[in-house]
Amino acid sequence: MVNSSPKIAKAHGRYIRGSASKVRRVLDQIRGRTYRDALIILEFMPYRSTNPITKVLRSAVANAEHNLGLDPSSLIIQTATADMGPPMKRYRPRAQGRAFAIKKQTCHISISVSALSETTATQEDNN
Repeated sequence: MVNSSPKIAKAHGRYIRGSASKVRRVLDQIRGRTYRDALIILEFMPYRSTNPITKVLRSAVANAEHNLGLDPSSLIIQTATADMGPPMKRYRPRAQGRAFAIKKQTCHISISVSALSETTATQEDNN
């Protein structure tokens, strides 16, 4: 029996500074796109979170190329998620000897890429 499961390469970015909700709005734009299209979109978006997302995306593509032998031009972004990480706790002095807690948000970025299947290619041609 032939193994018909798609080859999927993953990469994770852990403890990235920035809130998960701000990272998700960028990931929503690149999910389901090809690697080349995603890089172009990330390059011209005005958000601070595009730099760590680009690093994780390039890592996932490098994993696909090195470990699975896939061609980067044939890759699409299968899943792209951002989960909350632990907050960094900092304190500011306030009046009358009190301390005010500041929670600096972190997130975990996960991206998986897979080869563009022939069925997906024919569906895109029909549209």
